[in-house]
Amino acid sequence: MQDLHGRTVDYLRLSVTDRCNFRCRYCMPPSGILKRDQRDILSLEELEEIASACVRCGIKKIRLTGGEPLVRRGIVDLCRRIRRIPGLQELCLTTNGSLLPQLAAPLREAGVDRVNISLDTLRPDRFAHMTRLGDLSDVVSGVEAAEAAGFHNLKFDTVLIGGFNDDEIEDFVSLTRDHPWEVRFIELMPMGPCAGWNRRCFLPGDTVLKRISTLQKIPPSGVAQRYQLPGAMGTVGLIAPVNHDFCSQCRRIRVTADGKLKGCLHSAEELPLRGLHGKELEDAIRRGILQKPQRHHLAERRSDTPRNMNQIGG
Repeated sequence: MQDLHGRTVDYLRLSVTDRCNFRCRYCMPPSGILKRDQRDILSLEELEEIASACVRCGIKKIRLTGGEPLVRRGIVDLCRRIRRIPGLQELCLTTNGSLLPQLAAPLREAGVDRVNISLDTLRPDRFAHMTRLGDLSDVVSGVEAAEAAGFHNLKFDTVLIGGFNDDEIEDFVSLTRDHPWEVRFIELMPMGPCAGWNRRCFLPGDTVLKRISTLQKIPPSGVAQRYQLPGAMGTVGLIAPVNHDFCSQCRRIRVTADGKLKGCLHSAEELPLRGLHGKELEDAIRRGILQKPQRHHLAERRSDTPRNMNQIGG
């Protein structure tokens, strides 16, 4: 269905947990999050019910997010349930990749069509520093497991951070020469723990094009402007929510792990869905789609949302 600004909304990002086995510095505080009682988080049955209602309201693609979705107990069963929803065309999942060695094959068997892997550095020492708890070797093993399970054309989401990983741009782009992968550079957004960081950390996506002059433009995919090295197997994507906002093309809504519908990642507006069923639930979802904000204001100020990214879903 369309919102009040004429955008067709057919994509749901459904957060299944706010917990994560990493503590990435731009996403979560050093001590992690205040652990909620399990009763405060949507059950598997509630997640399935909301997903089904969203599909009946016109959603065709669902991406499961977190926190880290693979730490959610029952995630494989949830994927299997959601994939069976009549009318759903695509089920995807975004993960930090560390648990894919154990779960890639079961997820593929359960019907997950595609996985995106968040990866901000290729250097083990930097990886440990940024994630606080992570080991890069686990993610490398996860990539291998994903490909072995049949997840082809992987996408890697790399948050571009000045003074941290901007000297690795060439290394990331080089990954696309011999692999059918898409490396997507995403502008760091002023929200959560990083909102007060030095402005030099917030680089425009065009930085990649200035560093790699041989990239050639190809047709976009969703919100990503896409490029390719001559003769490369893979592609490079640029997602620039701050400097080249794509609000006019945004076709997504989000549901948080505690059951709030958000029409925009950066809006403070939330619509409670928990406890609603049948037509009442569908009416609330349609209302949330219709009232989706026209745009965010990241170019003028920090994000309006009071939540950290792990509490919304990446």
